[in-house]
Amino acid sequence: MQYGFYFDNGRCTGCKTCELACKDYNDLDTTMLFRKVYDFEGGTWTQAEGDAWTTTTFSYHVSAGCNHCDAPLCMAFCQFDAILRDEDTGIVFIDEELCTGCEECVGGCPYAVPRFDAEQQVARKCDGCLKRIKDGKQAICAESCPLRALAFDDIESLRASYGTVDQIPPLPEPKTNPNLVINASPAVGSPEIAEGYIANDLEVA
Repeated sequence: MQYGFYFDNGRCTGCKTCELACKDYNDLDTTMLFRKVYDFEGGTWTQAEGDAWTTTTFSYHVSAGCNHCDAPLCMAFCQFDAILRDEDTGIVFIDEELCTGCEECVGGCPYAVPRFDAEQQVARKCDGCLKRIKDGKQAICAESCPLRALAFDDIESLRASYGTVDQIPPLPEPKTNPNLVINASPAVGSPEIAEGYIANDLEVA
């Protein structure tokens, strides 16, 4: 079995409960996020004759974490075999006892998922709440979402239910074969999408 995430872009309100629940469960300090909620927006307002206005503005939120990819570059960049895949679930995780803190995985992941913990001198990332999953529970981010915009389950089952879309802006091109399914909101179809920007870039850096 390969686990993956389902994200319902149309349901997400950007409340960041998933982000905070993850921080609390993993006891992360203020400088580290395993899950990030991007506020993505764009478009313009145009004034016409008679003081009428038209708009192409849009705004939506993307909750993003580790996608436990089929071809994870974090694993490929690790020279010390410290990044592993669980045989039962396909979840990709870091063995912090093997990690040397070289930070190669940090720069290698297109989703910027691994983070360097300066205090512990190791790289850290989402482990899919592996212990919770093996105990028959949901990942903490998915369980905490009040709008049920997240789920973590067998990826083939999720694809059968929700389709195969695995990228919307601002996420990068899915070159690592992410185990991710997205239900895109109507805002993703905005004609101004190419000029969209992350409005909370400092928060998710």
